[in-house]
Amino acid sequence: MNVRRKALSTLLPACALALSLATLMSAAASQDGQMQSRKSLYERLGGYNAVAAVVDDFVGRLVTDKQFERFFAGHSTDSKKRIRQHIVEQLCAAAGGPCVYTGRSMEDSHQGLGISEAEWDAAAKHLVASLDKFKVPEAEKKDLLAFVTSVKPDIVEKKRGGGRR
Repeated sequence: MNVRRKALSTLLPACALALSLATLMSAAASQDGQMQSRKSLYERLGGYNAVAAVVDDFVGRLVTDKQFERFFAGHSTDSKKRIRQHIVEQLCAAAGGPCVYTGRSMEDSHQGLGISEAEWDAAAKHLVASLDKFKVPEAEKKDLLAFVTSVKPDIVEKKRGGGRR
């Protein structure tokens, strides 16, 4: 009996230590999970360079798509670079990054261009293709597309009464 008591008395501290370690590890994992969920979309996307890479690919797709030719005709290389930079700034800022969008409102920027629902859908497909190319995870893709969709009413031309909204 004494041998059992002695074995038990040496096992109990080891079990208690193991339980404490398991509890600490679980708490650390939970805290790490909470830290992940507290990260901004900008951080989860990979920061400025990741946002810029997606935008570069996206704009490249738009510029080379015949369907969007009319929107870029007559723009200088410098103007196209400025459009690209505005998109980077806007997505960066919307995702919670340190960028400041310095462009005009979406409505002012797109007024009179006559962007159709079909053109919106085609541009959205290009954006999704760019996000997929860079293997942006589904949750981040969904969050970014939610922002993009939120500005749709200011971009797509309304056909009711010949004007916008």
